[in-house]
Amino acid sequence: MADEKKPNAISRYFRETMGELRKVNWPSWPEARQLTLIVIVVMVVMGMYLFIVDIIGENLMKLVISAS
Repeated sequence: MADEKKPNAISRYFRETMGELRKVNWPSWPEARQLTLIVIVVMVVMGMYLFIVDIIGENLMKLVISAS
């Protein structure tokens, strides 16, 4: 029987990962900056929205508790 070595699972994982990363269509720097700006703007808007909802919820809870 030939002495066949099976590839180590970890080395196979990294080899396959590098192969997949070569196939990725990476964005250009201007595209990356634009997409990053969009993500930041959406995060800020969602943060403000959640802050307002939290304040409204807090005031409603205070109103319900004080009415009891």
